[in-house]
Amino acid sequence: MSIRTTTRAVLGGRLRSATGLLSGFAATSAAHLGAILTGTSVLQHATKPALMPLLAAHSLTAAGDRAAGAPKLLAPALLLSAGGDVLLQLGNDTAFLAGMGSFAAAHVCYVTMFVRRGALSDRRRALVVAAAYATAWVTLVGRLWPDLGDLRVPVAGYSLLLASTAVTSAGLGWRTGLGGGLFLLSDTLIATQLAKWRELPGHQFWIMATYILAQYLLASGTLRALPEEDQENAETAPAGPAPA
Repeated sequence: MSIRTTTRAVLGGRLRSATGLLSGFAATSAAHLGAILTGTSVLQHATKPALMPLLAAHSLTAAGDRAAGAPKLLAPALLLSAGGDVLLQLGNDTAFLAGMGSFAAAHVCYVTMFVRRGALSDRRRALVVAAAYATAWVTLVGRLWPDLGDLRVPVAGYSLLLASTAVTSAGLGWRTGLGGGLFLLSDTLIATQLAKWRELPGHQFWIMATYILAQYLLASGTLRALPEEDQENAETAPAGPAPA
């Protein structure tokens, strides 16, 4: 079997695996959102913990052999988010704070990953985006502060990390930038619940819909920013010795 045939077989198998995992993520997402709309709590609790692990597995498989350039913090960010998802389902104050801590660690991973990949290289753009999100953060926290009670400091600190993810994600492209913005929107809806503000129709559905889409855009946008793999390097190289 030639090198080209072997390479194509390996790439084809990896593509099928990545596609299958992405299909599993999409199906699980649809099932979870449908369970919210129909009030099927058992299905909600069964599907939510599987969402981010499936997306993490897809991301690792899609990155493939590009290990040197692959984002090593992407899978930890998604798995820490999965931990937060599980903890928030427990429904008590201790678990809620632990879940918030798990999501905070996920945002540290995201911010670090985006900065390492050059998200702040365009300083003028980064300053404009940071100023916009800083204004939104100050306004939001100021409005929520009187109604948050004992959660004021944790929510303010966590939301600052969340805004940092939104700022740095914008430097990697529109896809990750949109993902960071939707993540901020999703957690803002949760914050309004904590403050006991009036909820939107289908409030929980919109929290999870924006969250799932945000995580997908962050992951897929990061993968799209990877350098293209040199798939047929051996076949396209000259037959003779390379010039010095």
